[in-house]
Amino acid sequence: MTLITDRTARTDAPVLDVIADRWSPRIYDPHSPVDEDALHSALEAARWAPSAFNRQPWRFLVTRRGSASHRAVLEALVEFNRGWAQDAGALVVVLAETVGEDGRPLAEARYDAGQAAAYLTLQAHADGLVVHQMSGFDQAAVSHAFGLGTDLTPLTVIAVGTPGDAAGADEAVLARENAPRTRRPVTESVLVND
Repeated sequence: MTLITDRTARTDAPVLDVIADRWSPRIYDPHSPVDEDALHSALEAARWAPSAFNRQPWRFLVTRRGSASHRAVLEALVEFNRGWAQDAGALVVVLAETVGEDGRPLAEARYDAGQAAAYLTLQAHADGLVVHQMSGFDQAAVSHAFGLGTDLTPLTVIAVGTPGDAAGADEAVLARENAPRTRRPVTESVLVND
């Protein structure tokens, strides 16, 4: 099976190229280190995401391939994700600070951390990195491995790295890579538009 190389979204209205071109690949170069300048820029973009009351409730665990931290995150992934994500130059865990300094829950923290993850993703893509966000991981295992308190909630793991060669990719991974990019129509998402 060959890899489809044009993954640009066919949008119904014009959007920024970085949005139309962004997708979530699973084939990484297992030998290339992550581009540190591009990763730093992605984290800087996340820093400038909007947040309620400017609380900036996001935190990141940035782990690079070959480190003990990377292995800990990798072990927390579900088996399918572990199989391909091991090749990514970095695994970044996005955390939400869900409890404020006053001990009250921060209801908007997950939303705000999600925006930071989106900013990180778009900047990384714009700088030539490939990025794939994953929900398939054991949150408790990540919390335990890094000694996180109950105020920090792991939300997603983001594989970050350099595109790899599809020639050696697993058939199940290739099948997902070649699956059509689809989204439901905007009219099905917008409940009120008057």
